[in-house]
Amino acid sequence: PTDTEIDWKAYMEEVEGFANGTLDYTQLKGDTGPLVYPAGFVYIFLGLYYATGRGTDVRLAQYLFAGLYLLNLLLVFRIYCRTNKVPPYVFFFMCCASYRIHSIFVLRLFNDPVAMAILFLAINLFLEERWSWGCLLFSLAVSVKMNILLFAPGLLFLLLQRFGLLGCIPKLCICALLQVILGLPFLLVNPVGYLTRSFDLGRQFQFKWTVNWRFLPEEVFQNRAFHAALLLAHLAGLGLFALHRWHRSCALRLGSCCGITPPASRVCPLNASAQIVFILFSSNFLGVCCSRSLHYQFYVWYFHTLPYLLWCTPTAKLAHMPKVLLLGVIELCWNTYPSTVCSSLSLHICHGLVLLQLWYGTAPPPAPHTPPPSRRPAPISKKAQ
Repeated sequence: PTDTEIDWKAYMEEVEGFANGTLDYTQLKGDTGPLVYPAGFVYIFLGLYYATGRGTDVRLAQYLFAGLYLLNLLLVFRIYCRTNKVPPYVFFFMCCASYRIHSIFVLRLFNDPVAMAILFLAINLFLEERWSWGCLLFSLAVSVKMNILLFAPGLLFLLLQRFGLLGCIPKLCICALLQVILGLPFLLVNPVGYLTRSFDLGRQFQFKWTVNWRFLPEEVFQNRAFHAALLLAHLAGLGLFALHRWHRSCALRLGSCCGITPPASRVCPLNASAQIVFILFSSNFLGVCCSRSLHYQFYVWYFHTLPYLLWCTPTAKLAHMPKVLLLGVIELCWNTYPSTVCSSLSLHICHGLVLLQLWYGTAPPPAPHTPPPSRRPAPISKKAQ
C-alpha cells in the first residue's frame, strides 16, 4: 500500500469501531496502533468515513482535503491582511514553495491540517473580538489534536489581559465544557481509558521519525531527564516572553483603554490585531522549538506562522533576503528524508535565529534621555528689578 493508504486506512479503522458501537476508547485502534486523539477527531473523521463510502474512496477524500487546504489559506491570508506586517511577495512562498505542506494536506490526509484550519478560524474570531466563539472553536481544534495546546499559554495571557482574572473564567469554562460534551459518550463508559489515551502527555515517540533531534543518540532522545529539561526550557521561554515581550506589546492598548498613556519604554509598535497574532504565534513557536520530537506532518503546526514571525519586526529593505533564505533552509530541513544530523542541527539553528529576532526585534525602544535640570538660578531681567 502507498503512504496515503496506510495513514488513511489507519484513521478509518480507528473510527470504524465507533461507527460499530464501540464506546470504550481503549478498544479503538488501527493498523498503526491505538487511537491517541481526542473525541473531536473521531466525529470529524467519522463524517469523512461515511462521505467516502466507509473510507474506500481515497480520491474523494483527497479532493475534500484540497478544499480544506484552500480554506486554510483563505483564513491565514485574512489574518495576515489584518496585521499588515508581511510583504505580498511572501505569500507566493506560502502557497507554492512547500512540497511537504501540500503532501501533508492532500496526499497524506493527516488530522493535523484539520486542527490547524479550525485554529486559524478561531484566531479570525479573536481578531473580530468574538472571544466566546473563538474559545469554542479553539477547544474544538484541541479536540482534533492536542498540538493546539501550544497556543494555549498565549491565549490565556490574552484572556487575562482582555477580561481580567474573573472575566476570563467564563471563556475557560467554554473550552472545558466543549471537551466534556465531545468526550461524554466515552467518559460514561471508560473515563480513565479515554483521558489516558486521548490526552497522553507522556507518550514516547519513535526515534526513526524525528526531524529535530536526529543528531542526538537514541538513548538521550528517549531519556526522561531530557524531556524534563525541554519542558523547563519551554516554561522558561514562555515566562520570559510573557514578562518582557507580550506584556509590553499589550501596554499601549491597555493604557489607551484605561485612559493612561504608558511610557515610551514600555510600548512595542504593534497594532491591536498584530498584538493578538504575535502572542499566539510566538507561544506556539516556543512550544515547537522545545518539542520532544517533530514528525514530518508536524510541519503544518507552524509553517503558516513563520512569515509573520519573521516579518513582524521592523525590517530594512536589504534584510528581506536573509529572511527568505531562512524560510528556504527550514523548508529544506523538512524535506530531507530521512532526517540527518546536518538537517536536524540546521533546523535548530534556524529556530534559534527566529527566536533571537523575535526577542530583540520586539524589544521596546530605550527611554529618551533628558538632561537633569540646572541648579543655577535663572537670571533676573532688568524689568523685574
